[in-house]
Amino acid sequence: MTITREFKHALSVGILAAVVAVGVAGTAAAETIRIAHATWAGFGPLYLAKEKGYFKKHGLDVELNVMEEGPLRFAALRGGQVDIVSTSPDAGLLFMKKAGEFKYVGMLDQSYGADGVVANKDIKTVADLKGHSVAVMKGSVSEYWLNLLLLPTGVKESDLDTVDMTPGDAGAAFVAKKVDAAVTWEPWLSRAKKTDHGNVIVDSTTTPGALGDTLVMKTDYADSHAEQLKRLLEAWSEAVEFARQNPDEANKIMAAGVGGWLKDPKAFGEVLASIQFYDLKQMSAFVGTPDKPGPFQDVLANAVKIWAGLGKMKVDTKPSDIIFYKAFQ
Repeated sequence: MTITREFKHALSVGILAAVVAVGVAGTAAAETIRIAHATWAGFGPLYLAKEKGYFKKHGLDVELNVMEEGPLRFAALRGGQVDIVSTSPDAGLLFMKKAGEFKYVGMLDQSYGADGVVANKDIKTVADLKGHSVAVMKGSVSEYWLNLLLLPTGVKESDLDTVDMTPGDAGAAFVAKKVDAAVTWEPWLSRAKKTDHGNVIVDSTTTPGALGDTLVMKTDYADSHAEQLKRLLEAWSEAVEFARQNPDEANKIMAAGVGGWLKDPKAFGEVLASIQFYDLKQMSAFVGTPDKPGPFQDVLANAVKIWAGLGKMKVDTKPSDIIFYKAFQ
């Protein structure tokens, strides 16, 4: 049988068309991973990974959504509007309605001086807060961290005159001399230090790993997307490395993506100075394994102890039950 040039050409075109069709179909079939987060510099590499094509490189289609309020983010997670919530490790415990409902995947970043307690200059230590008015947002990571700081002192939150305020309002109230102390974050730490009456008595450099951001999702989603989650973390890690090597370009991209009060690259960079991103190697060490747990287990154990002690947890759970180790196996 003689194969003509025309037949060869038609065969080649047909094979090429089939390959292209398969590729297009594979792309079209890629499931979108929908992530919700608040406006915070710690989430910047998500936008960097998207802009630089790292998600696409790892076969992922990622949609990023800004949702400021924790209750709204977890309502969207529970309602199926988003697949993953990026939030502080303690937060998921507050929204868990039944044991085993959520899984925690990795640790994206940690606050390293971005959070702190500002107080009048006559207040020198956390223990000295006893009997003073302290602005802190109830049911938030700020309240969790305040109680973590109080643990070794013997002083309890009930020994303080707490005033429920958002971190930003708390910082502003302290600068305006309306409260004796406040649990807040940048830029209010710097502003407080510039006042005649204020100083920072402690910041998050003293509690490494306690404040940061993780990925929280439903357990069934984690179990059915273990491979995608591995690739998501790999893409994140590549973005982190790019940011380390190209800070100016990275900050512009991340600031534009995160937006809000961080849309100015200069402001973004100033906040970023007190945040540390985790690459995949650091993340893996922080999480550890079921047989050799890393520091993440201690962070969650403290969060469970604190929220349970304050009567704000609805379920009884253990850190080992909610850490998704499979993303690193």
